[in-house]
Amino acid sequence: MKKHKVFIDGETGTVGLQIHSRLKSRNDIEILTIPRELSENLDQRKKLINQAEFVFLCLPDEIAKQSVSVIENPDVRVIDASTAHRTNPEWDYGFPELSKEHKEKIRTSKRVAVPGCYASGFIALIYPLVKASIIPKDHPISCFGISGYSGAGKAFIAEYENSKRHPDLKSGRFYALSQSHKHQPEMQVVCGLERTPMFNPIIDDYYGGMIVSVPLQGFSKAEIETAYKNNYKTGNVKYIESYDEPFLAANALSGSDEMEIYAFGNDERVLLTARFDNLGKGASGAAVQCFDIMVGEK
Repeated sequence: MKKHKVFIDGETGTVGLQIHSRLKSRNDIEILTIPRELSENLDQRKKLINQAEFVFLCLPDEIAKQSVSVIENPDVRVIDASTAHRTNPEWDYGFPELSKEHKEKIRTSKRVAVPGCYASGFIALIYPLVKASIIPKDHPISCFGISGYSGAGKAFIAEYENSKRHPDLKSGRFYALSQSHKHQPEMQVVCGLERTPMFNPIIDDYYGGMIVSVPLQGFSKAEIETAYKNNYKTGNVKYIESYDEPFLAANALSGSDEMEIYAFGNDERVLLTARFDNLGKGASGAAVQCFDIMVGEK
């Protein structure tokens, strides 16, 4: 069996560690490693990047761009989990469930940008409705979401899990109050919207899992349901037709790579909702899913 040489650039971060954990026991992969003390050395990273068949980027945006800039081997295929290339038309968007075209582009791509966590939920909800001309491209859209703290990075995780933490961390906290969250450009561009959506994210005192919701008024619930049924027939995104419980827990899919889509309400008021794991379908799980498609496993 051929072994694919893989280098995870930024392996010590939360997403990098998750990707490594998912790949380390596979017998079709050889993971190229770099000593921790050399992990920020560009010359050493460049060497491994150009030796690899696949490179996962789990880095801050500017460093991710730096890693791409040192690629000299034309056969290197990159899967970027940062924000750096998600709206770049030269990169393919790593959300195979959106359409057959998305999946096929991922399969043959040299450059794949993995969706952001909140953006994954928003785009899963809105893209099919814009595509089906149910929502006009110029419609003003508001979105809110709640997430566990695992997606906030190692420093924030340590802060939340510190026994002497600040009392504010015991409650949900609004952020991105300036309406300039890094996922908003991606949400707008991928869905083909003419307006940047309003976005209200909340980080809360639990480890993993998230819910993203979009409220709509004056749209046919039946048309929305039909669009979701038609769009999400295969893959890790599932449309859930019936849900009778009084609560929807944000952490129910923690540890899963699946996403659940709901359309609650009626023709006057519809609440579109996506539930998934911010580190699963919202990050490392999505990156490995793209990898599997690229190597022909899915």
